[in-house]
Amino acid sequence: MKILEMEQGTQEWLEARLGCPSGSGFSKLITASGTPSSSAESYINDLIAELITGESTPFHVTEWMQRGTELEPFARMNYELETDREVTEVGFCMHDILRCGVSPDGLIGDDGGIEIKCPKPSTHVKYLRKGTLPSEYKAQVMGCLWITGRQWWDFMSYHPQMPNLLIRVHRDEEYINQLERLVTHACQIIEKEVAEIKEKLL
Repeated sequence: MKILEMEQGTQEWLEARLGCPSGSGFSKLITASGTPSSSAESYINDLIAELITGESTPFHVTEWMQRGTELEPFARMNYELETDREVTEVGFCMHDILRCGVSPDGLIGDDGGIEIKCPKPSTHVKYLRKGTLPSEYKAQVMGCLWITGRQWWDFMSYHPQMPNLLIRVHRDEEYINQLERLVTHACQIIEKEVAEIKEKLL
């Protein structure tokens, strides 16, 4: 793993991630059950386009997404107080060989990390009632474990007016192996297609 030290969300961070299958997008390549996702072709097309144009794929930031970004530092401090663990913020963690990576919400010690979500109240309640890692984040969390090589990842859902949901997730090697296969395949397609399209421009 190579850690690119930069603040997440900055222009430098966006440029580092151009054309990279990354943690938040891994669910577009693999489902929570470990099968290939039907979104893969569209996601690969987006990443090819990013490398050709040098521009990030636009996405709509909702009111709740913006609120989540604002609450994340408070959630991180809350986690540190609750667990007596120090969270180290990092930029973009890239695979040693493949052009892919993850942007963790924090690394913990030598073996762990954290994924923080600050959803709208009803979604937080849904997570609390179920009490397990939400299936929509399995690919992201397992992707973080794969890229960083760590042994566990804490998933935290935070709302300032409700109890935290804190779930310790351990490595699922079978799932991680399938994720690695699918991401590797996507990276190979992206590299090949980008080279062919650029050649046509010459």
